[in-house]
Order: sequence, then C-alpha cells, then structure tokens
Amino acid sequence: MAQPLLLDSTWRDQQKFENAEAVYQCTIAGTSGNNKENSGSSKLINEIAEARQQIQKALSSSGGSALSSGGDGQFNNRMNTLETENKELKKIVDDMKKMVSKLESRVTALEGGKSSATVSKPAPVPADDDDDDDDFDLFGDDDEEAQAEAEKIKQERIKAYADKKAKKPVLIAKSSIVLDVKPWDDETDMKELERCVRTVVMDGLVWGNSKLVPVGYGIKKLQIMCVVEDDKVGTDDLEDAITHFEDFVQSVDVSSFNKI
Repeated sequence: MAQPLLLDSTWRDQQKFENAEAVYQCTIAGTSGNNKENSGSSKLINEIAEARQQIQKALSSSGGSALSSGGDGQFNNRMNTLETENKELKKIVDDMKKMVSKLESRVTALEGGKSSATVSKPAPVPADDDDDDDDFDLFGDDDEEAQAEAEKIKQERIKAYADKKAKKPVLIAKSSIVLDVKPWDDETDMKELERCVRTVVMDGLVWGNSKLVPVGYGIKKLQIMCVVEDDKVGTDDLEDAITHFEDFVQSVDVSSFNKI
C-alpha cells in the first residue's frame, strides 16, 4: 500500500517536482549559477531521486510478478495439454493392442490352431566337406517318392469322382404329344384305325388315352396321346409309322407338344 500512496503524492505535487526536476537536470549539466537555489533544493532533489528509484523498483517488481504469473499460466496450460494428449495416446495404443490380439486369434483359428510363430524352421543343410560329393542329390529319392505319391492320390480322386458321377441318375428328357389321326372318309373303321396306331412300338414310346373328335360331314378323327423320350423318339418317326397304314390313315398332325 505504501507504493501507490507514494505515487499519488508525487502526482499531486506535480509542479513542484517538475521544477525540482529542472533544477536537477541543470545541476547535472553544470549550467546553473545560483548555488543558493541549488543548496536549497538539494533536499527536494534527493527526495525526487529516491521517489524515482522507488517507482522503478515498483514497476520492475510488478512487471516481474506479471511475467512470472504469465509464465506459470502458460506452463500449466502446456502441462494440461500434454496430459490430455498422453491419455489419448494411451487409449489409441490400448485399442491397437486389442485389435492385434483379435487378428492373432483369427489367424490362429484359420490355420487350424497352429500359430505362425510355432512353425518349425527348416533344418540347415549340412555343408559338404568333400568336393566329390557336390553332384550327389541327398533329397532326389524323396522328391520322386513324393511326386509318385501325389500322382497316386490324384488318380484315386479322379476315379472316385468318375464313380460318383456314374452312379448319379441321369435326367431323361420326355415330352407329351397329342396326335390328330385323320381317316379318309366317314366309312373308315375308327376302331381298327386306333388298333393299328397302337401297334406302333418304339423304344421310349408309351401310348396314352384317346378319343374320337368330330370333324364334319359325319367324319371323326382319332385324337391320341403318347409320351416319348426326346433322345429316342421324334415326331417325324411317329408320323411315318402311323401313315404306313394308308388304308385307314389319310394324314397325321401334331395337336400339342409339351415338355415334361
């Protein structure tokens, strides 16, 4: 509290101190000729010098404390920032450790429980001391036996696949056909015509139901159904075989054809 009061009194007596300051400067420069004024104001000059020193001390102490407080604040902020970054880095490292652990578990499961770290290292090949043994293949017989064994296993697998494929039932493609068999006239014996048609026998041909359908002028046609295997019986073969009975059959048409 003493320093502010000192500054306050200094500024209240501003004119007096300014005059004393002028005399002080003149005394320092050696330009004043009035020794009486100099001796009379020497006390005031000393007071001004002392006040100036106290003001400078107060300013320097306040500035140093401000700088000190400012430096402490920056240091604390920096420390807080570093602590936060350290926590974040620790969290990231922990997450990466967990991820690596999961990946190692998955790799171990995919490799059948064998970790890559447990894979045995190949045994070092002993160095040949003699130059005469350079052309001798230590593993030649083993390679040939391994190739023969692999070829044998391959042939066995091919044979097993062929046997399995041969035992698999083959899908037979079949079709349902409805034929329209037309007679010559209304005097044709339709029962005899149907009997002749059913005498047609082929591998893969099965006759089904039939019926007489009126055409006009008292003439009726025979509509008969059959099931055929596509690879064995064709419609052309059926038509040729039926029209062979030319005494009864005028023509044969396919009324419908459906895949089964």
